[in-house]
Amino acid sequence: MSNFIVSARKYRPVRFDDVVGQEHVSQTLKNALKNEHLAHAFLFCGPRGVGKTTCARILAKVLNCQNVSADFEPCNECGSCQAFNANSSFNITELDAASNNSVEHIRALIEQVRFQPQQGKYKVFIIDEVHMLSQQAFNAFLKTLEEPPPYAIFILATTEKHKIIPTILSRCQIFDFRRIQVPEMVQHLQDICQQEKIDAEKDALHIIGQKADGALRDALSIFDRIVSFSGNRITYEDVITNLNVLDYDYYFQVVDSLLVEDSSKILLLFDTILRNGFEPDIFMTGLAEHLRNLLVCKDEATLQLLEVSEGLRVRYLEQSRLTPSSLLLTALNLANDCDVNYKLARNKRLHVEMALIKMAYIPRAFQLAENDASAFGPEKKTAELSATSEVGSRKSEMGSRKLEVGNGKSEAVSPVPTKEAGNPTNPGQHPAPESSKTEISEPSSPPDAQPSSTLPPHPQSLKKAAKQDTPRLMNLDAMLAEVKAEEAELLTQEVQEVTQERVEEAWNLYIEAQGQESVKVMMRNSELKLEGQNVKVTVTSALAENTIRQESSLMDYMREVLTAPELTMTIEIDKSKAVEPPKRKRLLTSKDKYLAMRETNPNIQELQKRFDLRPDE
Repeated sequence: MSNFIVSARKYRPVRFDDVVGQEHVSQTLKNALKNEHLAHAFLFCGPRGVGKTTCARILAKVLNCQNVSADFEPCNECGSCQAFNANSSFNITELDAASNNSVEHIRALIEQVRFQPQQGKYKVFIIDEVHMLSQQAFNAFLKTLEEPPPYAIFILATTEKHKIIPTILSRCQIFDFRRIQVPEMVQHLQDICQQEKIDAEKDALHIIGQKADGALRDALSIFDRIVSFSGNRITYEDVITNLNVLDYDYYFQVVDSLLVEDSSKILLLFDTILRNGFEPDIFMTGLAEHLRNLLVCKDEATLQLLEVSEGLRVRYLEQSRLTPSSLLLTALNLANDCDVNYKLARNKRLHVEMALIKMAYIPRAFQLAENDASAFGPEKKTAELSATSEVGSRKSEMGSRKLEVGNGKSEAVSPVPTKEAGNPTNPGQHPAPESSKTEISEPSSPPDAQPSSTLPPHPQSLKKAAKQDTPRLMNLDAMLAEVKAEEAELLTQEVQEVTQERVEEAWNLYIEAQGQESVKVMMRNSELKLEGQNVKVTVTSALAENTIRQESSLMDYMREVLTAPELTMTIEIDKSKAVEPPKRKRLLTSKDKYLAMRETNPNIQELQKRFDLRPDE
């Protein structure tokens, strides 16, 4: 085995200037050393792999360095620095709180604080992953952290600041470390490639930086893996193959197919991606990111948000010029909905394919919407203008028109057209359909007209007939004539006399049309009596009264059948015929039984007195 050291350890910074992406922390610590405004406790917070522990070690080394440089960097040559590099310094103590989180470990640390440093001015205690300490350990650490000896410096590091109790936070000077940006990672990896004499494509290093998710330590670990895979030449194809990352070219092809509405090619591309071992949600997430990048390229002010290499940036700019913003926004919305509902879908592949097909027909949907707007917009305005002019002409003509209705006779009314037959219609307007003449003839009564016992059908059939569509009258004159005709028909219609027999016949027909047997029984057991324009219904119970009252269509049916619009109905209960419910027998007590026996046989009372008996209560 060779003495190979991973890049994260081999190229670990030993000076503040070597720390990548944390200039705000490095400069603040340098100024504190320069002005001798050094706090007794520091808390370094931030995500993993961004340099928290590294900065803590550099600060500890500077505090005891014997030859501090002019810019307050460690010399790495004195005895203190060499002892620290050899991990043999007694003045610097590191504690991993993830495995040493009990109160006993903190008490042992507090015991070491009591002893002054053997060499140098400070005794530094670095506690990594401090949020893993228990509540008792935090409480034991509070007093020492608040008032430590002048030679003790505590440097705490954590990735989860919210888990630390507020009393600890208030006693520390807090530094927030930020994520490392992709360009900074790429520059750092290029420097390492120069030292290691490795030829690496910039696009490949960009993929490594994006995959690291802001952690430089993860980027260096990925870099070592890629070097082991591809040797001294790192290419874009090797990186995406090793990291299982989808090629950008797939997304560019999908967007090109969206522009020409080629849904077949999109589905075939999606099938190829699935055959390569990628999950559908990974493809949809990458497509959403690609659409977002194209949308960012639309504005020069947001172009800086595009984190890709220069060669790829040119491709994004070219495709963004060809893609409308409306298509990008709609497709991005569909991709987001697909991602949100992906976990709920049973057929994952079909769920993604439906979203892709919808995206493919976005241009056609916009085209149809534009065509509809251009087609209906002018017509609607022209129709409104023509309708306004037509209504005005109708108002002027209605004053000269008369509708004669008398003795059941009315003249035929024909609307006067607003335009002459010879005048051509405007091409932008739809010609109004010709309104048919509405003729109202004198109603003729059949010979030997007598009160007929034939009754119309049940109200349900009448309601169905009423729902049928009736022809519309296209002008006000015809509508007015229709109303007058109906009034004349009602005036001339022969009113049949309402008799007891007709009322009972209509009542029985309504009963036969009922579907509930209970309603039929209660209506058959009721008695009818006609008193002028009122039908008096006599029932035998309150239940029958409520049941008949709930028949809302009964009175409408009776009025329509009997041709009596003013017909009313009252319901009364005949108490003489009312059936009283049987009285419930009460259980007799012992005293009740004794009294009943005494009434039957008076000698029982004498028996009670002679033997001094008492019935149970």
